[in-house]
Formats: sequence, C-alpha cells, structure tokens
Amino acid sequence: MGNGSGKGSLSPEFLSSSKRFSEAELQDIKKLFISLAYQSRSHGEFVIASVFQAHYGIHGALGGRLFDLVTQSREEKHLYYEDLVIAKALYEKGSPEEMDKFMYQLMDLTGNAHIQRAEIEAVLLSILETVLSPKDAVPDASLPEESLQAFLNAASFTDEVEGDDGPFMSSQNFQKWCTLVPSIKRFLATLLKSPAPGMVGRQVPSLVVPPDTNPKVVVLRREHAWHLAGALQQHEAVMWVLTYHSSTHGLSFNTFLGNVAGVKGSTVLVVRDKAGYVYGGYATQAWERHSDFYGDMKSFLFTLHPTASIFRPTGANNNLQWCASNYTSESIPNGVGFGGQVHHFGLLISSSFEHGHTRHSVTFNNPALSETAVFEPDVIECWAVVVKGDNDQATDGSSALKGTVLERFKEDRNMLNMVGLAASSDS
Repeated sequence: MGNGSGKGSLSPEFLSSSKRFSEAELQDIKKLFISLAYQSRSHGEFVIASVFQAHYGIHGALGGRLFDLVTQSREEKHLYYEDLVIAKALYEKGSPEEMDKFMYQLMDLTGNAHIQRAEIEAVLLSILETVLSPKDAVPDASLPEESLQAFLNAASFTDEVEGDDGPFMSSQNFQKWCTLVPSIKRFLATLLKSPAPGMVGRQVPSLVVPPDTNPKVVVLRREHAWHLAGALQQHEAVMWVLTYHSSTHGLSFNTFLGNVAGVKGSTVLVVRDKAGYVYGGYATQAWERHSDFYGDMKSFLFTLHPTASIFRPTGANNNLQWCASNYTSESIPNGVGFGGQVHHFGLLISSSFEHGHTRHSVTFNNPALSETAVFEPDVIECWAVVVKGDNDQATDGSSALKGTVLERFKEDRNMLNMVGLAASSDS
C-alpha cells in the first residue's frame, strides 16, 4: 500500500487513493489521523498498533493482522497518513473484488498465503471477542467451545498438497464460508469504520426472556443471534422477545399458535432435537392458518449446532413458509415448516409437536438440518422480532407484545438489567 514513509515524494498509490475522496472526506481522515497520532505520542507523525486497534475496537489476532496489512508489515510498526488514506480508500471506495481479496488476506495471519484451520479459529475468536466483548468470548467459559466449533465446521478446506502442512482454505472456500456465515463478511467489511451502536456486522440482538422462563433452558445464545443477524437488516436485529418455549408452555401446537397469534411480524423458530442438533427458520410473515405455502423471499433456514450455516431462498419456487391447522386432508399436513414441497419439507414440525422431518429442498438449497431426516423435538422456541419505527414506537411483531412481556419488563428492573436493556432504555 505505497511506501507509507510519511516523508519524501507521495506514492502513486496514495495519489490514486486520494482521488477517490472529496476534500471534505480527506479532511475528516486527516483529523482522525492527527487524533490517533496524538494518542500515540508521536508528535503527530504516526499511529502505533495499540492505539489503532483500540480506536477500531478490534481484539486479538485480527487486529494485529489488519495493522500489518495496512502498514505493509514494516518493521518499524508505524502507520502514516498515507497508509490510512490508502486503506480507507480500499474499504470505503474499493470494488467488491478488491474487498474480497483484502478480506481473504486478513485470514492469512502468518502471511504465507496458506490459510489453515488454526488461523481461521484465531480470526473467529477475534471477531467474537469484538462482537460479544472479550469476557463473553472465552472458549469453554462464557463461550461454549461447541459454539466456536459450529462456525468452524461451516468452513471448507482444500485437501493437503505435497510439501504443505495440511488442508488450507482457498479463496473459493472463503467465499463459500462467507455465504453460509454472512456475519463474517459483514464484520470484515466494516473493520475501518469507527465503532458505533448497531453497526452492521457487530450487531447482536438483545434476547428478552420473560420472567416465567428459566434463562438456563433457552437454546438461542448471543453468538447465535449475531450469526442470524448477518442475514437481516439492521432494524430487524435490535430486540427479539421469547414468546414461546416448550419447557415453559409445553410441547403443544395449539399453545404455540396461541402464543404467537398476535405477532404480525417476523419470528425466529428454533428447534433442538433429541439428537442434540439445533436448527430452525426465520419467518417473515405471521404464523396463521393456510392450506398452501406462503411467505416471502426474506425467509431462510439455518443451523446452529453442530454446524452454523444460513440457507437463503434460491428463487426456485415460492414454497417458503407453512402453517396448517385442523385440516383433515392428507395433502395438507398439519404443522409448521419451511421450504420444499408437501410431505418433503425443508423443515416441518408436525402438529403433534412430537416429531418432524427435514430434507434437502430446492427452495433454500439446504441439506437435511438434523442427523436424520425424521427427528423428535426436545425443545422448541419462538422469538418475536421487535421492530421500532421513527418515533421509537414498536411495530410489526412487537405490537402484539404491548401490555404483556415488554410491559412486565418495565416493572421488573432486575430483568431489564439481566437482558442488558436497562442501560439502553436510559439513554
């Protein structure tokens, strides 16, 4: 990225990068550089790694790798104004191809053009430390090792070739991983933006659990919510409220329909089956009685354990969402589900809530989500997606919650603190 020396003639790369910005934008970058250089106590000449990483809030190995790439791995470890302009030009004005190449280089922690699983794991930990906070991203402590491995299990690696140390992630493997775990790419694409609440790629929906449900039985975790938010718009990833949990309300289809009856917006349906697999679907329309498929192209299927992946609609058909109740025809199976076709769903939970099935569907191009095609639910959860309008009034799914869950929480300050909403509600 240029000579980056901060002295002598300006590099062609810097001059080219500067032309991508307006004068006002360059002034803003200059102000930022001066501020960071002042914090670095360099008399305004350069920025040191610790100040750079602290400003952008990037923890762990990824922060170090980003600084090395921006400064061309110079031994002096100094970032100059030229470096910052060139890097921000790539991030803010660069082509998708330029961004993809740079993001792939970020994964190569050793710089040997041979990205192995250990490097991917280190980068992933850095991302989760940034998104969840360092104290909430400690493997086998606040962060279950199985959650970390679920993201890694979605990654593909090219077979070992002679002379190499082991399987590696090719650029094609990386792109496929980012498709299955879109939050990864969203996070990496915003590394050089100053952190702000609700930033794309770092947004974790607040998970609101009602007082009558023990938080310890809840399946959906914060890292799962971050994963799913990667396929959503920002306003859909603010707050999710648990409206049905089988351990509290019982494995009952009628109770499920009753609890979600007033939710007119999107919901997140989560299943943990008796084999330990965790998966589900994002439904954009209300769970209401239909005799055929309905829904829209914002719906998707997902897995959370043992592999974390998202499967979006392919456009092959419109068989997106299913909700049938009290039909007597075998051609209209009662239950809730997503994708595929009648009797061959991408995911279906039968109306007994005692069994279901999951198969490959062209609707989402998903594999079977569980170990076997037929499964027995152990836990079923449904979360209402709360969307707030311009006047901070709850709309869509949250409107149905007025006077119930959210109202009870306003009276229970301890619960607000527990789910992390008290501080935000005071701001």
